[in-house]
Amino acid sequence: MEIAITAVLALVFGTLGGFFFKKFKDDSSKKSAQQEADRIINKAKSEAARVKKDSETKAKDFESRARKNVETDIHKQRSQLKNKETQLERRMKEIEDQHKQKLQENERFVNNLKDREHKIQVGEGRLKELEKKASDHIEEIKSKLEKTAAMTKEEARRELMSALEEEVKTLSAQKITQMEDETQKEIEKRTKKVLSQALSRFAAEYTSERTVSVMALNSDEMKGKIIGREGRNIRTLEALCGVDLIVDDTPEAVVISGFDPVRRELAKKTIEKLMEDGRVHPARIEEVVEKQRSELMKSIKEEGDKTVDELGVHPMHNELVKLVGSMKFRSSQAQNLLNHSIEVAYIAGLLAAELGVSVKIARRAGLLHDIGKVIDHTHEGSHAIVGAEIAKKYGETEEVAHAIRSHHDEEKPSTQLAWIVQAANILSHSRPGARRPQMENYIHRLENLESIGNSFDGVLKTFALQAGKEIRVLVESSRVTEDLAVMWSRDIARKIEREMPQSNSIKINVVRETRSVEMAR
Repeated sequence: MEIAITAVLALVFGTLGGFFFKKFKDDSSKKSAQQEADRIINKAKSEAARVKKDSETKAKDFESRARKNVETDIHKQRSQLKNKETQLERRMKEIEDQHKQKLQENERFVNNLKDREHKIQVGEGRLKELEKKASDHIEEIKSKLEKTAAMTKEEARRELMSALEEEVKTLSAQKITQMEDETQKEIEKRTKKVLSQALSRFAAEYTSERTVSVMALNSDEMKGKIIGREGRNIRTLEALCGVDLIVDDTPEAVVISGFDPVRRELAKKTIEKLMEDGRVHPARIEEVVEKQRSELMKSIKEEGDKTVDELGVHPMHNELVKLVGSMKFRSSQAQNLLNHSIEVAYIAGLLAAELGVSVKIARRAGLLHDIGKVIDHTHEGSHAIVGAEIAKKYGETEEVAHAIRSHHDEEKPSTQLAWIVQAANILSHSRPGARRPQMENYIHRLENLESIGNSFDGVLKTFALQAGKEIRVLVESSRVTEDLAVMWSRDIARKIEREMPQSNSIKINVVRETRSVEMAR
């Protein structure tokens, strides 16, 4: 029992001891924490005091520097203001001096005006006196004239007016004639200047082209393939291409005949393709014709686009572009139509630039001026009228259409553009080498040369040689002496100059020969 009590008491005292020990320990910890907190607080206060002191010091330094900078700026601005005030005072003084000078000049001017006004008044008074004297004197003279001439004042006035009218009419007629002559000279001068400036800038390669209707073959064996069994191949080609094929005895050649150059080109390309392939039969011909027609149309469109791009006349309707491209396969009096139209477009553009007209519109009208030549026969009328209608149909202006209509005088030109296109067309086709003369004119010229030579008595025969550049005259040696032959060459030359003045240099060669003939038996 005592043991139990003792244990209980020990437990109680142990618990109490632990409790008091823990409390003691807590109190010590609190005291230490309080001391640490006090130390931190004191340190913070010291740091705050130090920071505050440093801040106040820096603030004082900043305030001092700022005050110093402000005072410096104020001093500088005061100096600048003082300088501006000085300049302003100097300028004001200059203005005042100028003002005083102007006032003095105005005063002198006003005084001069007053003097002039006084002189004018005096002069007007004298003039009135002189007018009065002159009027009295004129009346006196009129009275004397009326008495001397036995004419009244009105009669004399009418006589004088009549004489003056005749004199004015004569002078006016002379002046008008003089002005017309000067105007005509000026027009010719300016025209020559414009044409010379435009043509001096135009440089194109002049090539002589014509429509080729004879096509060379690789060999004569190809003729048989073109004809085919019982003529099937040639009939198919003619039907699909719309041309006539003439296969004759000409070696390694076939003639393509047709009025449409595009069809001739299609037939030519088809035959070339068939020669490359070697297979010739109706089915193959039909296939090649369709393919070549497609490529030809594409080529025509590309040629039109190339021409339009080259001339810079965009935009243009696709149908007109195709018609422009098809000009490549057409000719006008042995001159390629597309080359001629491009040439006219360039010349028209140069003329327009000299005259202050739109170069682009002038080139456009020049390019399209012969577009009617590629239109088929379904459109009635001349190529100029048809071309203008087609141009208007595809969006061209009336100004361009009028230039197309009037380039061959189907319509009288009424605009600068129309005159420019007409002049450019004439310049293009009239230059040397542009167009070959027609065969009839060529033959007629040779016949005229030979007839001139044959017109002299004693001539046996005359031959025109070298395309009319030389004529050879054979004379009878028994009737024409050596001296007379020399005279005849000159006489024939003079006669050609009189009767054919447009001819170029022609060589006249008079041949006199003596033949001795004997028969051997």
